[in-house]
Amino acid sequence: MTVNPFLVKNVVRTYDQHQDTGRRIARFKKYLDRAGQGDSVSISKEAKRRQLVEKVAREIVDNLIGSDSTNPVVRDIKQQLMSEFGGDMVFRYPSDGSGLQVLKKTEQGVSELTNGQKDAFMRRLWEIALSRVNETML
Repeated sequence: MTVNPFLVKNVVRTYDQHQDTGRRIARFKKYLDRAGQGDSVSISKEAKRRQLVEKVAREIVDNLIGSDSTNPVVRDIKQQLMSEFGGDMVFRYPSDGSGLQVLKKTEQGVSELTNGQKDAFMRRLWEIALSRVNETML
């Protein structure tokens, strides 16, 4: 079997080009690492904790309130909301994906909260969720 010298030369040339490119990239990365050292952002422990509390509270509001969760924090939030807004409340996510639907059970049946009531309810839900998560988080 014979190998054409042109093919060998072509492979060696390509290998050299890749080596040069690799060295160039390594130098560039080293330069960026040195240049970026002064731009590091440090967040205080309290700010990190606040971010984590908000993330957990958002998870509760977005996913667990509308479900039949047996989580004690979710259960406490629901009980507090029901005592503040009066009566039994039903939380559900409709299949059309329009967001959390808050229904109030009355003697006449089940009715959805109006826009003003729902805004106040959602604001209070967020406040309660933040405070409860903040209390229970270590």
